[in-house]
Amino acid sequence: MIKVLITEIIILEKEGVSVNISPFKINNKIINMVSEIHSKLGKMEISLEYKKNLYLRKASKIISVSSSCAIEANTLSIEEVEAIVNGKRVIAPPNEILEVKNAYEAYMKIDEFKPYSVKSFLYAHELLMTNLEEDAGNFRKGDVAVYKNGIPIHIGARPEYVNNLITDLFTWASMSDTNPLILACIIHYEIETVHPFSDGNGRMGRLWQSVILYNYNKLFELIPIETLVYENQQEYYDAIQNSRNVDDSAVFTEYMLDMIIRTIDAFNGDIKLLDNVKDQYLNNLTKKEKEVLKIILSNFNLNDNITMEKLTDKINKSTPTIRIYLMKFTELEILTSSGENKGRKYKINDEILKKD
Repeated sequence: MIKVLITEIIILEKEGVSVNISPFKINNKIINMVSEIHSKLGKMEISLEYKKNLYLRKASKIISVSSSCAIEANTLSIEEVEAIVNGKRVIAPPNEILEVKNAYEAYMKIDEFKPYSVKSFLYAHELLMTNLEEDAGNFRKGDVAVYKNGIPIHIGARPEYVNNLITDLFTWASMSDTNPLILACIIHYEIETVHPFSDGNGRMGRLWQSVILYNYNKLFELIPIETLVYENQQEYYDAIQNSRNVDDSAVFTEYMLDMIIRTIDAFNGDIKLLDNVKDQYLNNLTKKEKEVLKIILSNFNLNDNITMEKLTDKINKSTPTIRIYLMKFTELEILTSSGENKGRKYKINDEILKKD
């Protein structure tokens, strides 16, 4: 018989209020990672004019939606997600299209959600799961479990405790002096552990971490952390389970802080790459073309001979599509070319780069 997990309780007395939360320890590694994130955000804020980068905000949300849905086995590509967001027709399973539409609507309202409000939390779930689950926007009424190979590896809290557990969690967070970077990770972990909904718990955990981070620093609206989580999906599940095994959310917190650091590094690297390109060239490129140019600039030096084969290894596109990009870049003199047909080679034109 499987023993149903009820979140272990510690009592925090503060200002005469008792609340229930799971145990966690803040170690030196976590403190150092938080300090590193602070430093990186400071540098990012200096180099980026946030209000002028509306296109980055939308692009980040599309990436977040695509990655978070993909973690839950949604098969739509990021190009298909972008097409759906832009109102274009996509041939795909209706439920997957609806998952994307719902998730995008929820991420677009990230500035409206109150991070420690149960009402706001339930509203976000309603947006995510409308027409996907009958009880969208409501805590579950029955038991749930997480299975691996047909074997339950985690059983959520009993349904009669869910409301109090989430209420206590948000009450504690609203009063806590704990750094919001850490709080966001702990609450993400707690949502996955309590499993408050019949479905959509993973998506809600990731969304609500983003909500807390956004309220801490608006720059997080530009940083799609879900992407690296998707790329390191097994590590994500392992971090959750390892935290449960030792009954301490610090393991998961360390993992998520590392994802945040790596996402900021990748974002800053992308921005810096395009910052080095003269505006007269960038202004003639679409968003997708800029993404391809970033890949080229990050993988090749000025003296490198760039071939179709080398680009195919770096860019997840078909050969005809890559050829179209190369023709555009050559026409704009972003790249120079030599040779014929299959033997054609390309180089980055150093004239596109700003001079110090």
